[in-house]
Amino acid sequence: MGIDVSAVGRSAGPVKVEWDSRDAMLYALGVGAGAEDPLEELSLTTENTEGVTQEILPTYAIVLAQRTRDLSIPFGDFNPAKLVHAQQELSMHRPLSVEGEVCLTNTISSIWDKGSGALVTIETQGTVPDTEQPWFTSRASVFIRGEGGFGGERGPSSTSNIPERDCDEQITVATRPDQALLYRLSGDRNPLHTDPAFAANGGFPRPILHGMCTYGITARAVLRAAELSPSSLQSITGRFSKPVFPGEDLTISMWQEADGIRFQTQDSDGDIVLDQGVLTTTG
Repeated sequence: MGIDVSAVGRSAGPVKVEWDSRDAMLYALGVGAGAEDPLEELSLTTENTEGVTQEILPTYAIVLAQRTRDLSIPFGDFNPAKLVHAQQELSMHRPLSVEGEVCLTNTISSIWDKGSGALVTIETQGTVPDTEQPWFTSRASVFIRGEGGFGGERGPSSTSNIPERDCDEQITVATRPDQALLYRLSGDRNPLHTDPAFAANGGFPRPILHGMCTYGITARAVLRAAELSPSSLQSITGRFSKPVFPGEDLTISMWQEADGIRFQTQDSDGDIVLDQGVLTTTG
């Protein structure tokens, strides 16, 4: 059947999802908090350190929808091993709490024919339960290789927004060989990141790291480098350009611009893996 373009506008939910402080800490560990020095970032990795108030990384909002199957929306018949995360946006309308409950609704907002594959965007709206108050909006675009050419519109094209000057700051973060095994415990159990046979079916020599793990590592690093509180994050966006394998080093370059902090992430070979990044904060 291939891609079902009639799925645009199709929704699932609302569904209430809960999380607690343990979930917040597990996610932080999954995106590398405390890996370099366990006595650093204790506000993200502990709940009982004297004089330290626990915080939560706002990018955890993106993975909340993965904690329930009730929000899945079918949009065609294709090889799931050919699906990769292509782009991710997050807008926070209020800070994420360390524990709580949110009401989630998923909607397929667009399906574009990119020729070599299909680009599908799913929008997740998070609201405060039993109210109309918005909490966050997440837009995830996935690319299904080999499923293009169905005659649909190509959609908008993106161009680089990275300044043509040396970056203002650059840091390198090491990922663990078992990073995907740890990160998956926050909700994304896609076997592409753990099963060698499944990964091979998708054309990869071994399981790849979750795109959202690379995204979370980058967001954490940018916030930390800029000495910003996680609760100050207003929005973040980035485009995935190449898979990362667990155990690789990630080098994050940052540029301070009027519209926020622009960033770009490279792998151990110097290839760009996360591009066109922008992080904005309140205040």
